[in-house]
Amino acid sequence: MPTLFIVATPIGNLEDITKRALRVLSEVDLILCEDTRETQKLLNFYNIKTKTLSYHQHSKIQKVDYIVDLLEQGKNLALVSDAGTPGISDPGNKLIGQLVNRPIGQLKIIPIPGPSAVIAAASISGFPTDKFLFLGFPPMKKKRKKFFEEVRNFQYPVIFYESPHRIIKTLNELGGNLRVVVGRELTKKFETIYRGKIEEIIKILEKEGPKGEFAVIVEK
Repeated sequence: MPTLFIVATPIGNLEDITKRALRVLSEVDLILCEDTRETQKLLNFYNIKTKTLSYHQHSKIQKVDYIVDLLEQGKNLALVSDAGTPGISDPGNKLIGQLVNRPIGQLKIIPIPGPSAVIAAASISGFPTDKFLFLGFPPMKKKRKKFFEEVRNFQYPVIFYESPHRIIKTLNELGGNLRVVVGRELTKKFETIYRGKIEEIIKILEKEGPKGEFAVIVEK
């Protein structure tokens, strides 16, 4: 019975991976990676010798056909992203959607849970998170105004990601008298948590110079 394992991998610290995930990665026939170079760093760290294959948002339909063929042969595959849980603000959900709509006999899709940047950010926010909205990355051009209106007006905390190149611009556009928690480089060596009003965080980031990936949690 062919199986596709959806395997969560560390978002920074390579120790943040489950024993089950390591076992699965070492036992499958092939690992599908967003970027094989990034995944290889993890595999080398744990001395895992499984072969890898690139699969990402720009992969052509022929790549999906090849993956389907492997599964039809009874191969067991693992899907990983560069960091975190595949399918969460990640193109892995497209592959899963295509596979469940194809007649692959007795295909099993099994989640191997673990790290997720959005959950890590929510856990340290101190905000009520029994309900929250996750919006991924803000649009780069179109619909940005609508995006920030939704963030400001939503009745529960909102979490989104941002790059170092746009974090100050994004916080300025979000504006308002809002309290936020901003996590930088979560789980990594230079992890930093900023707490306060948006204008306060902007001043700090302008002084320090924004580096690394950011997760922003907006209080309600």
